[in-house]
Amino acid sequence: MNSMAPPSDAIAAVTHGNPYPWYAGLRSGPALVFDPRLKLWIASRAEVLREIFANDALRVRPAAEAVPRAIAGTPAGELFGLLVRMNDGALHADHKPLLQRALAGVDLEAAHAATLRVAAAMPAMTLADRAFALPVSAVAHLLGFADGELPQVARWTRDFVACLSPLSTDGQLASASAAAARLMDRFEGLVAARPARRGSLLATVQADAPAPLSRALRANLVGLLSQTCEATAGLLGNGLAALAREPGLRRKIGDRLTLMPLLVAEVARHDPAVHNTRRFVALPTTVAGQALAPGDAVLLVLAAANRDPALNPAPATFELMRTDRRCLGFGHGRHACPGQALAGTLAAAGLQALLAEGLDTDALLRRGWHYRPSVNARIPVFH
Repeated sequence: MNSMAPPSDAIAAVTHGNPYPWYAGLRSGPALVFDPRLKLWIASRAEVLREIFANDALRVRPAAEAVPRAIAGTPAGELFGLLVRMNDGALHADHKPLLQRALAGVDLEAAHAATLRVAAAMPAMTLADRAFALPVSAVAHLLGFADGELPQVARWTRDFVACLSPLSTDGQLASASAAAARLMDRFEGLVAARPARRGSLLATVQADAPAPLSRALRANLVGLLSQTCEATAGLLGNGLAALAREPGLRRKIGDRLTLMPLLVAEVARHDPAVHNTRRFVALPTTVAGQALAPGDAVLLVLAAANRDPALNPAPATFELMRTDRRCLGFGHGRHACPGQALAGTLAAAGLQALLAEGLDTDALLRRGWHYRPSVNARIPVFH
């Protein structure tokens, strides 16, 4: 696709070279607009997204398809169906507070240090592959997996995540099911083999939850790996892109490692890893004055809302020291992602590790990058 031409629609915008002028035009139009080709409503203003997040008539999945048809009845489908962030209902509501407490209790300084150690021990691989493998390996370490297992766990996780995209091939779907089964089997072994490593996420959850851990709760701990995979790879990759592209940013950061979390926070607002998410209407409702019927789908364009001037002043400017920075990319209100702080820590540590190894961001800019095919995740592949 010619990166100079505007994107054809909100899905094509995700991997466009610069979709933000198009997003601004989208935001200036109707509060909720129907795209007949995509067959969904599109919301791009901050106040509309916040209204949707607070609306109980909208769900994470279609009422008639809790698990995507392509993986229903497979190990990947079973794992998907148990994940809190992919579903609604009492089963998921029961487990969400446990996961929230576990993630809120993570020692972020220790997680940062552990990520640096994991980075130092990683085998050689391309920069794009490392952006996927490092955050997942760090979370696997935090869960309690042994260091020698981390590369394999990262590979299984990446294979499983492929099934979450409508772009997946039959081969990727088969690999995803095999990977889901192996991840669950290995985690079952981790739970049964020995007391959880002190300070691990598994130990934290075991101390808080009724014994033995339910299969659904174990699946959600495994789900932390998949939740980390693409979102944090995009956050790390877009952080590198910002360091390469934004004038003077690399020099401003220098050796001041305390600025790295601010860099990640501004990247999450300015050029986020996840550009959109969906909600599905379960009950008749109204959003931004528009009546919606059960079965309707709404695309929430998070990346457009983050640059809404009503949410952030001077939204197109990359401001490292921005005050009162607001970002909807991790959800909002009761739908806010409990892993936001951990994701930021993993990305900041990853950037620190890469820069400490001498990564040349000027060379990244010269060589350029494109974006991995996706309908919602913006993940650069550096040339």
